[in-house]
Amino acid sequence: GMGEVYLAQDQKLDRRVALKILPAEVASNQERMRRFIQEAKAASALNHPNIITIYEIDESDSRHFIATEFIDGETLRQRIKHGHLKLNDLLEIAIQAAGALAAAHSAGIIHRDIKPENIMVRRDGYIKVLDFGLAKLTHPEGSTTDTEAPTKALVDTGAGTVVGTANYMSPEQAKGKR
Repeated sequence: GMGEVYLAQDQKLDRRVALKILPAEVASNQERMRRFIQEAKAASALNHPNIITIYEIDESDSRHFIATEFIDGETLRQRIKHGHLKLNDLLEIAIQAAGALAAAHSAGIIHRDIKPENIMVRRDGYIKVLDFGLAKLTHPEGSTTDTEAPTKALVDTGAGTVVGTANYMSPEQAKGKR
């Protein structure tokens, strides 16, 4: 939702990549720019086979971009639109997505916008969780911090501010609670 995504060729490493480019009018908005950088930092902090790999965040000719792995497939939303999915396929997608989110949570990152548009299904059946632009940073599992303390947002969304896609929010998130 924040940028346009293009298929590109990494000329140094001779591979296809996806470039998410932030439009100039959005880059001039400090809050949206912070979210763009947050997305790259959150996803790049994770190393999991079901989470998109971030290669680079940079700027060229005053255009900001994130370079990620190219995922040859379709979003879960597109897959659903094509017709009925078999139970085994749905379970496999759910298991992989849950594994990705568990890894993120263990690293202290809560996605906050998981929905069919943010899950890519590769041609070989592997899924990739995308778009960490609304992610929230908490303390990683196993840390000795106060687990009852409020979580710290990577980007300050303001107390009680609800972010995400309403149809896919947890009840707590929709109510603006922890």
